[in-house]
Amino acid sequence: MRWWSRAVLITLPRAAGINGKANSETQLTDSLIETYRILDAAANRTREGLRVIEDFVRFGLNDRHLSQILKTHRHELSEIIRSLPESHLLVARDTLHDVGTSIGTPTEYQRTSPVDVVRAAFKRVQEALRTLEEYSKVVDASLAVRFEQLRYQLYTSEKAVLRSESAARQFREHHLYLLVQAEQCSIGFEAVVKSALAAGVRLIQLREKNLNDRDLLGQARRLREWTAPWGALLIINDRPDIAVLSGADGVHVGQEELTVQDARRIVGPDRLIGVSTHSIEQARQAVLDGADYLGVGPTFPSGTKTFTEFPGLRLVRDIASEISLPWFAIGGIDVQNGLEVIRAGATRIAVGGAVCHSSSPETAARELLSLVGSLL
Repeated sequence: MRWWSRAVLITLPRAAGINGKANSETQLTDSLIETYRILDAAANRTREGLRVIEDFVRFGLNDRHLSQILKTHRHELSEIIRSLPESHLLVARDTLHDVGTSIGTPTEYQRTSPVDVVRAAFKRVQEALRTLEEYSKVVDASLAVRFEQLRYQLYTSEKAVLRSESAARQFREHHLYLLVQAEQCSIGFEAVVKSALAAGVRLIQLREKNLNDRDLLGQARRLREWTAPWGALLIINDRPDIAVLSGADGVHVGQEELTVQDARRIVGPDRLIGVSTHSIEQARQAVLDGADYLGVGPTFPSGTKTFTEFPGLRLVRDIASEISLPWFAIGGIDVQNGLEVIRAGATRIAVGGAVCHSSSPETAARELLSLVGSLL
């Protein structure tokens, strides 16, 4: 005899047996009870795991964008589960006799950081969703399709959450981003770069537009030689191939250049990929695409690049309100207007002319570093 009563058995629906063969009422109901018990346990695991992840994103990352996505996942899960008869799930539940509650491994209780908790929670949620997907086929195949799609969405969310956390650590000390172009350097390319490094700049982008490939690679390799002793990050604008050949730390792409996915195929898993964004929608998408940081702007008119529209401080405020992935306000920023940008919510700024056009790049860089650092 099983633990449930005959009165319970007759409340469950009749359905075709395995492979379409008819079963007796007892055999069929036994099978459905077992199925609903599995579905109930998997649904609980999924709900609990999603809440664990959402709490980290909400309170750890302070990321409104990803919090909204995870909340949407929870609501979608609840909506799907509501399609299952609640009475059947509750009747099938038998926690007291669950043999798994007394089985454990030492690694289950070993977590060295909140992000370890989140990694484990993502895997638990994905596994539970696969269980829901497979066993819901027994009672309603249409639910299996919905569970499958939710599982796929969680893979993207996992990537976005963990990359946001990792990037936040990697960029923790980088608040000033210098974009250099030889023809813009008033005292010479090498002098500007070495002055900025001496001032404390540790993130530099090579932004040449008019060099042929051979000269561009040579310029990138020289810049790598100058930045390496300082431990500074080197990013190459638009050209993932040049980034790899020069030994740079990453590449920066715009909305009309290679996608993050295509750039990643060239630079590999370890190099950084930055993305220029000009709207909150582009920023949200870049986070989901797997960008390591964002350029946000243009904020003000710039002497180094021409734009027809300026999202300005409004975009800075929008990004600050919901994106935790590291991002740099960019476009015409200098010591005079930098305070406005920071007050709008930026904690990182990218500059070009403010340093490169200066007769004393080291002084200009120090002032900008001081400006950003004083308000963090």
